[in-house]
Amino acid sequence: MNAPSASAPSDLVSGPCNRIVIYCRDIEAMVSFYSTYFGYQVVARPQDRITELRRADGGLILMLHPASKGQKEGQALIKLVFDVRDVVAFRAHLLAGGLTVGPVHEADNYQFANLKDPAKNSVSISSRAFCTG
Repeated sequence: MNAPSASAPSDLVSGPCNRIVIYCRDIEAMVSFYSTYFGYQVVARPQDRITELRRADGGLILMLHPASKGQKEGQALIKLVFDVRDVVAFRAHLLAGGLTVGPVHEADNYQFANLKDPAKNSVSISSRAFCTG
């Protein structure tokens, strides 16, 4: 597999990965989860099967797609990681909101905790982006 040359036409050069499709059965529960706890807002397009969620400050776009009958929720081998400076405080906020969140884990100069979204996808809150080591 050859890498594209530096002089490739701009329409042949990939941009960064800015969106992820999440297959789910209960779109409304997912919208509520990501808007309430992670600051996402719905960007609706008429007649579109995908519900797009975006944050006002940018970041990864979440595209919620209805799961087919054959798709089992929570089986993707991905984890969404949200950067937070204070994992302990943010975990307390999530717990106060009624979510189930695992314990805070200590890693190399940062902390993280894990939870599941309504479609059983893995989600993490992590201070890794702010670590100094």
